[in-house]
Amino acid sequence: MATLLRGEVPVILQAAGTRQYQGAYRPLGVPLTEVRRGPFDGKADIVVRPDADGGLPAHMTFGNGAVVYEYDGRDKRGRAVYRYSPRLSPSHRSVMDGVAEVYAEHTLTNGDQ
Repeated sequence: MATLLRGEVPVILQAAGTRQYQGAYRPLGVPLTEVRRGPFDGKADIVVRPDADGGLPAHMTFGNGAVVYEYDGRDKRGRAVYRYSPRLSPSHRSVMDGVAEVYAEHTLTNGDQ
């Protein structure tokens, strides 16, 4: 865990919840678990600093804005929970198209088991 400076709040990044993935792009044959999964899920070595009114930023972005995580409250340990937001992540569609190709190749190679 990162060393906290005064006022900083530890963060945990998690997979998308219902609010974040509803309406997100999902190619045919790709399981919902793949749509929910973000590239940084489980990362807990980052912190966020509250703004002047004590609120936390609504979003965190990574990869020059290609991946977006949305604030979703705090967990039992007091960490700020940010969930992957496929609807807001510009890279989501291209990643899902790649995932769909892998699933299609797997189906062709192994049959429809």
